[in-house]
Amino acid sequence: MLRVLVGGLALAGLLAEVGKAQAGLRELLARSTRGRPLFNGKNLDGWKACEYFGEGVIQVKDGMIVINRGKIMSGVVYTRKDFPTMNYELSLEARKVEGDDFFCTTTFPVGKSFCSLVVGGWGGGVVGLSNVDFQDASTNETRKDMTFKAGQWYRIRIRVSQKRIEAWIDREKVIDLDTTERDLSIRVECNACKPLGIATWKTSANLRDLRVRPLTEAEKKQPRS
Repeated sequence: MLRVLVGGLALAGLLAEVGKAQAGLRELLARSTRGRPLFNGKNLDGWKACEYFGEGVIQVKDGMIVINRGKIMSGVVYTRKDFPTMNYELSLEARKVEGDDFFCTTTFPVGKSFCSLVVGGWGGGVVGLSNVDFQDASTNETRKDMTFKAGQWYRIRIRVSQKRIEAWIDREKVIDLDTTERDLSIRVECNACKPLGIATWKTSANLRDLRVRPLTEAEKKQPRS
């Protein structure tokens, strides 16, 4: 009887250890799926304010990057040298606090080139890539008109692969561009955001949960809706 009891306790202990290992593996997989954080939620380590004339103050508060409204543009740029240039997915959450124009225009690398995803431009509603074949988001085929509410968080994902740029806002896919033989560039005012940066136009905004992850082999070959 004692032998059975000891054996049962040993088995229970083993099952508990297995359960902990499985939980740890699930947590590791979840982290790897979400990607590595680019912002620590405490300070601007790895980031700095973009150098714009009359830019708003950049702060960290309550786990967010706070971009205060400037005279024209304000923003932050990533300063580490570890950001990929191809086959990656960038994700972040952004909200407009006050203002009537773009609150999260993200400039990102595409191989040796750069492009920007405009969110809420040209009076607050235009989404699209600037530039494609020298046309900005307001005039090229990626333009989409949307409504953005002040104070509401939006989850933004940008995926860059060898022949495609895709982007989602919340669950909606807003960009699906075949980049084969397309000229990608940025507007001159976004130069301060290279290689990776987020800017606003006469608007204040908050950013949080900025992450990047490498694409899987399947994602490199096939777009995902």
